[in-house]
Amino acid sequence: MSEESKRREALIYHAKPTPGKIEVVPTKKYASQRDLSLAYSPGVAEPCLEIEKKKENVYRYTAKGNLVAVISNGTAVLGLGNIGPEASKPVMEGKGLLFKIFAGIDVFDIEVDTENVEEFIQTVKKIAPTFGGINLEDIKAPEAFEIERRLKEELDIPVMHDDQHGTAIISAAALLNAVELTGKKLEDVKIVISGAGAAAISCSRLYQACGAKRKNMVMLDSKGVIRDDRENLTKEKAEFATHRKIDTLDEAMKDADVFIGLSMANIVSPDMLLAMAKNPIVFAMANPDPEIKYDVAVATRKDIIMATGRSDHPNQVNNVLGFPFIFRGALDVRATKINEAMKMAAVKALAKLAKEPVPEQVNIAYGETKLTFGNNYIIPKPFDPRLIAEIPPAVAKAAMDTGVAQQPIADWEKYKDELLERLGSDNKLVRLLLNRAKLDPKRVVFAEADQLDVLKAAQIVYEEGIAHPILLGRKETIESLKAEIDFDADIPIIDPKTEEENPRKNKYAKVYWEQRKRRGVTYYSAQRLMRERNYFAAMMVNEGDADALISGYSRNYPTVVKPILELIGMVHGVTRIATTNLMMTKRGPLFLSDTSINIDPGAKDLAKITQMTAKVIKMFGLDPVLAMVSYSNFGSSDHPMSSKIREAVSYLHRHFPDMNVDGELQTDFALNDEMLREKFPFSKLVGKKVNALVFPNLDSANITYKLLKELHEADSIGPIMMGLKKPAHILQLGASVDEIVNMAAIAVIDAQNKEKWELENADRK
Repeated sequence: MSEESKRREALIYHAKPTPGKIEVVPTKKYASQRDLSLAYSPGVAEPCLEIEKKKENVYRYTAKGNLVAVISNGTAVLGLGNIGPEASKPVMEGKGLLFKIFAGIDVFDIEVDTENVEEFIQTVKKIAPTFGGINLEDIKAPEAFEIERRLKEELDIPVMHDDQHGTAIISAAALLNAVELTGKKLEDVKIVISGAGAAAISCSRLYQACGAKRKNMVMLDSKGVIRDDRENLTKEKAEFATHRKIDTLDEAMKDADVFIGLSMANIVSPDMLLAMAKNPIVFAMANPDPEIKYDVAVATRKDIIMATGRSDHPNQVNNVLGFPFIFRGALDVRATKINEAMKMAAVKALAKLAKEPVPEQVNIAYGETKLTFGNNYIIPKPFDPRLIAEIPPAVAKAAMDTGVAQQPIADWEKYKDELLERLGSDNKLVRLLLNRAKLDPKRVVFAEADQLDVLKAAQIVYEEGIAHPILLGRKETIESLKAEIDFDADIPIIDPKTEEENPRKNKYAKVYWEQRKRRGVTYYSAQRLMRERNYFAAMMVNEGDADALISGYSRNYPTVVKPILELIGMVHGVTRIATTNLMMTKRGPLFLSDTSINIDPGAKDLAKITQMTAKVIKMFGLDPVLAMVSYSNFGSSDHPMSSKIREAVSYLHRHFPDMNVDGELQTDFALNDEMLREKFPFSKLVGKKVNALVFPNLDSANITYKLLKELHEADSIGPIMMGLKKPAHILQLGASVDEIVNMAAIAVIDAQNKEKWELENADRK
């Protein structure tokens, strides 16, 4: 993708369909006149009076307790510098988005038009009653130090300048673990810090709090080593001035144990790394390009522990590991500030989490057999679902221990459960899915690439490295559409109807004819079928010319399924294929089966569909908890529609006693553990969070899936085909670009799994 294309895509993303990235959504009913009279006049007077009597009631009756202000004056925005408050707004909205999706915190972004420190402080103080916390962002040093110090002193809500403390907290956790792995002691290691801005100063201070010695630190700015004989140093730089008579980074790196990079790209050479002590620790955190490229560093020193700010290398130092969860813990105990103890608690919790067994969901997402604590895993991954259950409680406890918590937590297990509920529909699973596909992209045939939305999806898939697309369709149309969307990549375009493809068509036709000549198929009819894109695409997968296919955007389901079943067929032991849809709901991911294939499956078919659904759930790194749903509960009806579910459940309980499955159950009992526990305490699902519903027929499954999608705007991935020998997935008619991209990722992961299974079975043979 050209730079101009990337620029245009970024602008379109921010402009359409609605400008910006965040919005305000009502949390109360507002349909009736009664609702509105409670929301505003006259009902709103009552909470106002209660707050007037006791100011703390504002947390009880308003959103203040879960609302953070992300505030900037635009003087130090990312790598863009002083671009002004208006130009900083997209970044502040982006920060608000991260707060929401990672920790369920609401945000108003505030851009202040002043570079005067006192004016900025007074502005924030005057609006502070609105918020439960203040996140300062992208304010240049040294003003940022004074602004944060004053606001922390003069406000009674948590204030944190994330540019200073975010990187410090994450890198400190990584540093503690890295030093432990080298067998050294933090108080003895020699540390070089390249950069002297807000982040570098904060990192250095926090490392000292963790045990590092100031005498062992050398800090550099754009002029070189900060020495105590240099004139006109700010008080922050003076704090870390060294007495050593050295001037350059080359000199500072000799025999250094640790390099901390918060400066600019490519300033560290291989020779500098070679001059460092044994088992060097290098955190090259300049973004987007580090102080030394990861590949160069690990090739230069085999004993290195390397971290960067990038997601495409091990040990990513990413602020998103910190700020959402630190504020979450601070807000939940109504802390009056974020103090050093709370920051240190976050450091220790992050460091500890990296040493614990990693959930399978994270291993799968990052394509690892098993992530374990070591040189390439010293801090948790940003997608680790445990972060929200571990970091906020640690921060909250530190706030309580240091006396800044106004609303202490008594039941920690209940609090952790509440935190996990906040994971909800934030699409973490989609990000994990795409990330996993990128680790080992496969060749995916897009059978309707002459449709604009399909081609747009193929472009995203290609440019994001999710898959290697193969485009099927009318070549002239595809080339014209590619030019229209600025898709200039040289990727295969195949039109099965052209003479150019005759050799391959003839080859495929012969294979197909050999397979089905005793079923009335002539060689001529086989040749004719190979002109049809779905037959051709299925044959490409069958013959190993592609790894997976997706189709169905413009054609009805039966038309697309037929060639796939004829050519690819089912896995040994499977008598019926089925589909499941993954719905991203407010309560978390929910799989619905069978949404597209089996009209009225029998008891044995339902049991097999349930087993296949459980296998797909495991593919996502989740533990399957399946409810087989009906209009009845545990035998309350003898109708055949209910009795077949009971028969299927009985079969599964007998033959697969460890499977978390039960039924028949009405849907509300399946999804509401409190109701289930009260009425049916004997159920295997009590105390577990159901993440899959298996329906008695196609009507109920398909209707439920489409209701969720349309009425609740739940994102959907699917239908995911289950039971086929090779990866082939069918889109819903008129699927969106995002849905096609997600299905392509599913197809890649399916291909990865089937390839792994074949290798494992080949080894056994």
